[in-house]
Amino acid sequence: MSFEAAVHAKAIQLDQLVLDITAESGSGHPTSSMSIGHLSTVLMYHTMRWMPDDPQYPTSDRFVLSEGHAVPFLYAACADLGVMIGKEGALRPMTVADAKNLRKAESEIDGHPNPMEGFPFFDAATGSLGQGLSVAAGLGLAAKRDGIDKHIWCIIGDGESREGQIWEAIDFLVDFRLTNVVPIFNCNQYGQSDKVSQQQSAEVLAKKLEAAGLLALVIDGHDPKAIRDAFERAMNNPSAGAKGDAGDKVTAIVARTVKGWGAPSLQGGGWHGKPAAGDKLKQAKDELNSQRMSLTSTLVSGDSLRIFPPEETQAPAAVVKDAMTFTQAMKAYDFATVFASGKFATRKAYGLALRSLGHANSSVWALDADVKNSTFAEWFANDRELAPRYVECRIAEQNMVSVAAGLSAAGKIPFVSTFAKFFARAYDQIELAMNSGANLKLVGSHAGITPAPDGPSQMALPDVAWFRSLASVRDHRGNPGFYILQPSDAYAAYALTQVMAEYQGCCYMRTFRPEVEFLYSEKTVFNLGKFEVLNDGRDLMIVSAGFMVHECNKAIALLDKQGIDATLVDLYSIPFDADALLDLANKNGGNILTVEDNYGGGLGSAVADACAEAGDAFTIEQMFVRRIPKSARTEDDILKMCGLHHTQIAQRAAKIVGVGV
Repeated sequence: MSFEAAVHAKAIQLDQLVLDITAESGSGHPTSSMSIGHLSTVLMYHTMRWMPDDPQYPTSDRFVLSEGHAVPFLYAACADLGVMIGKEGALRPMTVADAKNLRKAESEIDGHPNPMEGFPFFDAATGSLGQGLSVAAGLGLAAKRDGIDKHIWCIIGDGESREGQIWEAIDFLVDFRLTNVVPIFNCNQYGQSDKVSQQQSAEVLAKKLEAAGLLALVIDGHDPKAIRDAFERAMNNPSAGAKGDAGDKVTAIVARTVKGWGAPSLQGGGWHGKPAAGDKLKQAKDELNSQRMSLTSTLVSGDSLRIFPPEETQAPAAVVKDAMTFTQAMKAYDFATVFASGKFATRKAYGLALRSLGHANSSVWALDADVKNSTFAEWFANDRELAPRYVECRIAEQNMVSVAAGLSAAGKIPFVSTFAKFFARAYDQIELAMNSGANLKLVGSHAGITPAPDGPSQMALPDVAWFRSLASVRDHRGNPGFYILQPSDAYAAYALTQVMAEYQGCCYMRTFRPEVEFLYSEKTVFNLGKFEVLNDGRDLMIVSAGFMVHECNKAIALLDKQGIDATLVDLYSIPFDADALLDLANKNGGNILTVEDNYGGGLGSAVADACAEAGDAFTIEQMFVRRIPKSARTEDDILKMCGLHHTQIAQRAAKIVGVGV
């Protein structure tokens, strides 16, 4: 059988299975799946260098399906090939019976790609459209820097190409000359509810890609030879200079396809996400059989399908050694005078810790979005030895987070920094990275209201509440979906950065701009889920974190003058040891005041929830930002504006215990 006939026959066979498994499930997207059938068949049965019996082999090509709802076709192919599925330690070859468990609660065959549910063929969860190409870029960058010769193939829907993140990723591919990443645009002309805009047509997409600096190949996405030839051109990078110089262009493939190819009765609008059943299912399968007869019986003999394994080269092993302590790093990097002053901003302590970690662990990478001189990731970027592991993502936070998810899938430990405020535009990407099992470390600087002169556009205010919602769930490893860390001084920020690197899972650390006094020493041990007691009292427990710990410290001094003996807790981690915290509250008469410089739903709500679950009698009041702030020239001004000045904290605390201040 010729190559063309073999591809048609295999694609039609798998299309038939797609119809069966979506019908069995009663849900899914058969017509989208059928539109990528020939593209995926050529990839998985011919072009990709990989091994079905070891889908995560480190030098294998990778397949990222950004158009995640079209996954039934990949499931059909994996069942046909016996690709290994299952959780760690219990892998087995996938079968057709497995494929027919699509979307069952107990099945590995999830509704959209998800590696953590037992499908290691995938590197990341996709389905929230627009993110896959960025993940592919992270995988491609890791391979390039590690010197591994492999390609990352990414199928993107024409409708999702309207997402801005796609074009952030395109710019990123060009910036880093990632010719090993091949974007494939599936132009089937239909979105969910209607035809796509002319702006997402194959012709316009090709022009946009060429204008961005890519080589765009427009092909018939159901012509096996045209697909194979385009893939080979992408692998051979025909635009490269003779020595692979800076003239290299990323190759993108724009494939004209048909949604519901091979079954005219399922084509056109109205079939998105609707499996065929009954007579419609029989009609569609009959139509595919007719296609098989017309496409496989008239072609001459020749090559057939064959899967080629990857090169058996070794990925570089990580080098790990002990990192310097904070004191050692301050002296080693010429901050001895600053250290002696007793003040250092937490954002700077993060930058220092990141640089120290970079030298201690070769898996640590740093990413930033054009604010590295404010987050102090620049200390990593400007270190000649570490610079190859620094990724300047520019003002494109959504792409940056998904690139980090790709780097994590490649075995790296990505530290991602920007202003805490700007992570808000990447909440979707962050959540999907968590779902993917990414080992993601997010560090948001300028947190809270202390960027006073810049006003609320630069202040992270709802971030603690949002990340706390992720901290309230368990990830696939049984750990909190996220740890939220709010160091109050440089010792804490430095130590918690190191703790994040050692932890397998997602963390979000808030740092702030002001220079603050040291509260701790090298003797203090910081751990996820813990807290520190800065002052022991008996009348009232004040719970705070981050910058507000310093303001609460001042309030403690005022309360002391009034004869009020208050405990001060630095609750630097969410989740935290609730039993230990509430035991401490009981020693303070059950009186609790929480103080935070962000909107509600954060630290105070977490403490209140712990009180409610305990069922004991507690009096708890919360102080947080209850108005939309505006610019103010000083930190004192903004704190007073928001009702969080130390004098206001002391007044509120005194009121709780019934004493006037």
